[in-house]
Amino acid sequence: MLTALATLGLVGLGGVVTSHEAGMAVPDWPTSYGYNMFALPMRFWKGGIFYEHTHRLWATLVGLLVVLLTRWLGGFESRRPLALIGGAEVLAGIAVFLFRPELKATGHFLTGIGGVVLMAALIWTRKGSSQPGLCKMGWLAFFLVQLQGLLGGLRVVLFKDHIGILHGTLAQIFFVLLCLIAVRTGWWWEQTGLRMPLVDPVNLRRWAFLVTALIFCQLLLGASMRHQHAGLAIRDFPLAYGKIWPATDSESLARYNSQRVETTVSNPITAFEIRLQMAHRAGALLVLIAVAGFLRSARGQGVFKGVLVLSGLVLLQATLGAATVWTNKAADVATGHVLVGALSLVTGAVLCMILPCGSLRSPQSTVVPVESGPAH
Repeated sequence: MLTALATLGLVGLGGVVTSHEAGMAVPDWPTSYGYNMFALPMRFWKGGIFYEHTHRLWATLVGLLVVLLTRWLGGFESRRPLALIGGAEVLAGIAVFLFRPELKATGHFLTGIGGVVLMAALIWTRKGSSQPGLCKMGWLAFFLVQLQGLLGGLRVVLFKDHIGILHGTLAQIFFVLLCLIAVRTGWWWEQTGLRMPLVDPVNLRRWAFLVTALIFCQLLLGASMRHQHAGLAIRDFPLAYGKIWPATDSESLARYNSQRVETTVSNPITAFEIRLQMAHRAGALLVLIAVAGFLRSARGQGVFKGVLVLSGLVLLQATLGAATVWTNKAADVATGHVLVGALSLVTGAVLCMILPCGSLRSPQSTVVPVESGPAH
């Protein structure tokens, strides 16, 4: 739970960085203005640098927690693979320093994370491994946190927006994975989650997967808009430039750009960005319809409260999306939109995990044994 909460905070900080257009406030990586990341002088900690550097430090904390989580889930059996992985990363980092000095940033990253993994392997414990499924989820989290850190660094070094889109999307997947681990290791999973009365679990399962898939597609579209700086490609809501579907011909685009507030001359909006935002709005409508159907199907069943929470989060998410446009993409509103989206995705994913474990038999269809007796 601690690792999942820390990751939620990291997702929020990532939203703050993007909302304040501070993604490149620190132009080097893994160093910060040439300093070791943990020794950046306080005189730099202001404006966009403060947001971006705090995001990096928080990401380091999450990485440390995930390594410890992997070690805990794997028990003493995880010592050897962690030692091998950490040693290989340290040796790879040293090799980069020796043979490719121009890639010293990658060398810093490899030796740093490899050292942390080695220290985790040195922790002595007699605890055995957890359930095989949990061990695999822990190792997946271990892989994803390193990949996520590397993508974040490459976004800075290579200055590529599409890497930022992948970085933001992977953050959502990573957060979902940690929340599923938290649920699986909790008391609730053993005492309640496996014995939930369900009348029609197959139908509920389909609704859960449909809603969760739609939410994930929405988050992917949102990440694409944010990292392409197209968050206000359309400045009004619920209409779009006064129409249900805006025109995207060259004359209309020239008029839209002349009226925009957020853009600069070098960054005009395009027809693709307008269509992307309209797809995001249409997707939001689909999510609302699907959640309504899910809620209707769940009435009177064991997961109703969970579906009700999901419905509330989706409604709040839609409201924050509209408020993002109405407030001219205020940073706090846009960041709240990101956080509630992450919580909506997690809630849907947890419901997807719970439903296959419910009883496939209706509570009303319990068979009463017939007492045996003499034939009549």
